[in-house]
Amino acid sequence: MPCFPLVLMITTSRFQPAWWLPGPHLQTLWPNLLRHPRVALRRERLELPDGDFLDLDWTAGSRGPVALILHGLEGSSRSPYAAGLLNALHRRGWRGVVMHARGCSGEPNRLPRRYHAGDTADLDYCLRELRRREPHTPLAVVGYSLGGSVLLNWLAETSTPRQIAAAVAVSVPFRLGATADRLERGFSRLYQRALLRSLYRAVSAKHRVMNHPMAGAIDPMPPTFRAFDDAYTAPLHGFRGVDDYYRRASCGPKLRRIRNPVLILQAANDPFMDSTTLPAEEQLSENVTLEVSDAGGHVGFVAGSPFRPRYWLEERIPQYLDSRLQQGPNARPG
Repeated sequence: MPCFPLVLMITTSRFQPAWWLPGPHLQTLWPNLLRHPRVALRRERLELPDGDFLDLDWTAGSRGPVALILHGLEGSSRSPYAAGLLNALHRRGWRGVVMHARGCSGEPNRLPRRYHAGDTADLDYCLRELRRREPHTPLAVVGYSLGGSVLLNWLAETSTPRQIAAAVAVSVPFRLGATADRLERGFSRLYQRALLRSLYRAVSAKHRVMNHPMAGAIDPMPPTFRAFDDAYTAPLHGFRGVDDYYRRASCGPKLRRIRNPVLILQAANDPFMDSTTLPAEEQLSENVTLEVSDAGGHVGFVAGSPFRPRYWLEERIPQYLDSRLQQGPNARPG
């Protein structure tokens, strides 16, 4: 009987957390609050078929492979994780571009709607436009947190799996309901409050400049994500309530449908998640590699010393993207 090598779809990460940032919260807070990388960017406005727009922020250069970055909830190209990766990609000869979700580029979008974890249409349109302009340029997508959810949802839905050469998702909320519940417990409630304040400010600013159908729906500010999504996100985007939104927009149950190789980087101690929601091997397609570290927090993954901290995601992601280009379109992620 022939012997075939065992292909593992869940692997152990080589990430070694910095000793001076123990636990999930310091790993999460240090790089996202106390680090401010700078990167020179060129803005492009991409007009959408429905009359709205997306703002794209590009690194310098007109040649080289392109990595499209999807930020997390209320993030932007100024988010430390995005700016840091843009710099790392630029050093390796890639062109990085952040696709801002509607309303996240510093200017309210034109239509009442915004964005959500299962909203894949804008990503699809942007990728098709980039592919139309440069049909032979290698194209990759990297999604963080909510952006990772959007990416994995798109990969599960797309009928053109070889449209991109590589994909990486980081700190993904596989099950939105479980993430909302986790953010109502312990220290994680502080993340919930900070993000809700950011959301509330953004939508309130939007309501002041347009006659919005949801104006007043979240006054006062809801105390939890579940309440916010039930009162605002779900009805605004055509869902039958928060449970319908969480069920239909969660990427975890769809991972078996993915036909394009993708690497998912996840920390078991992510304070936005319950570790029991990490997918099992039988829930993954053969094209998905889930790389799990014991530590790292949420979009953290800081290594090194206090004097020379290393931001491991900015090493691992470019290394993976380069390896994908070298391996060709049919190789598994590694």
